Amino acid sequence: MEMDLSFWLQLAVVLVCVAIGGRLGGVGLGAAGGLGVCILVLGMGIQPGSPPVSVLLIITAVIACTSVLQGSGGLDLLVRWAEKLLRKWPRAITFVGPLVCSFFVMLVGTAYVAFAVYPVVAEVAASAKVRPERAVSASVICAGIGVMASPMSAAMAAMVGIMAMQGIAFWQILACTVPTFILTVLVTALSVFWRGCELEDDPEFKRRLANGDYQWLAGVNAEQKYEEKPFARRAVGIFLIGILVSICMGSIPGLRPAWEAAGKVSQLPIPSLIQMVMLATAFFIILLCRVPPEKFASGSVFRSGLIGVVGVFGIAWCTGTFFDLHTKLLADVFSSFAKDAPFVFCLAAFCASSVIFSPTVSTTIMMPLGLKFGLPPEFLIGTWACCFGDFMIPGGAQIGCTAFDRTGTTKLGSFVINHSYLRPGLVFVVSGTIIGWCISKIVF
Repeated sequence: MEMDLSFWLQLAVVLVCVAIGGRLGGVGLGAAGGLGVCILVLGMGIQPGSPPVSVLLIITAVIACTSVLQGSGGLDLLVRWAEKLLRKWPRAITFVGPLVCSFFVMLVGTAYVAFAVYPVVAEVAASAKVRPERAVSASVICAGIGVMASPMSAAMAAMVGIMAMQGIAFWQILACTVPTFILTVLVTALSVFWRGCELEDDPEFKRRLANGDYQWLAGVNAEQKYEEKPFARRAVGIFLIGILVSICMGSIPGLRPAWEAAGKVSQLPIPSLIQMVMLATAFFIILLCRVPPEKFASGSVFRSGLIGVVGVFGIAWCTGTFFDLHTKLLADVFSSFAKDAPFVFCLAAFCASSVIFSPTVSTTIMMPLGLKFGLPPEFLIGTWACCFGDFMIPGGAQIGCTAFDRTGTTKLGSFVINHSYLRPGLVFVVSGTIIGWCISKIVF
């Protein structure tokens, strides 16, 4: 098979659907992928590929568990703890903000918990006379990419599902991504530590202060009113136990059951393990924390999570259908190229992620593609940070946090990409890719 006209037409269909879906985002991304599958299969007669069912089921189970945690009040409790930590070291907010926000994202697996504390980061920075742009931009970037180190995130679910087929253990992925992420957070915070002039010298802040557009908040360090739900702490404890069980059993093969059939021994796959443990964890939270039925799926985590599932489903099915057909051709063309210049694949993954707007979808598309090109699994895990380029074009978190900074130092810019989040984002991706690659040499 060679790259004839039909190949280029099929590739054009995939690229157009990805581009349109990336602009629409969310459900629109999945719908555009569904359209691509229809065109490829019904219009061009290609055999449909298999959607990533295992990945989708892991994401669904994790979403269900996290949604129940939110309904129990456990997620609000975690936000409360994050606020206390942020207010404890106001002068060091440029480092504390990214570390605290990303830690809670790592724990819960969703950037929602960080979005709830971004206003606190902005106000604590302003009250300490620290330029808020530094802390806000680094916190948003680090929290958004924190899912790469979270055992509970949809992006990690995608990576585990893909790499389990390559014989990679859960602990190996975490052993590579967690230290990579922590070191990269520090590098990212350092990159903005001296950014711009000091707050009191900033022209825009002076203008707002003179016009009365900005007023210092009295008692910014005072704790806001918060009513802890009766079983919130218990829910967080059960949630943590569920995470530990998933990691331990997924990392130690001897803890997982095995069966023999037709002379062949098969062991419980890691994706199936995570699915059942997360659903069981959700059940225990519901039962032992008395979560009302109407709270099971009414929170923002459930809604945003299912939107992500639809996006992964549609666009991954579309790209999978195309790449399954042309696997041998693409492997023959790019295998030597991937071996001689593997980091060029990282650049391609970054460019793709910057228009897809979803690290989970980018992971679902690019990691299997890298494997088909002949790249080692350990290289793809180590350089995973290159799949997190969704900050290039400002999204909801960037736009919202720009508004949270009442001093006006955090900006979106007059052009599309000249915003306050560009520097920390690029620093994170570049340094994370290099650091992760080095750490993968030690882990594997």
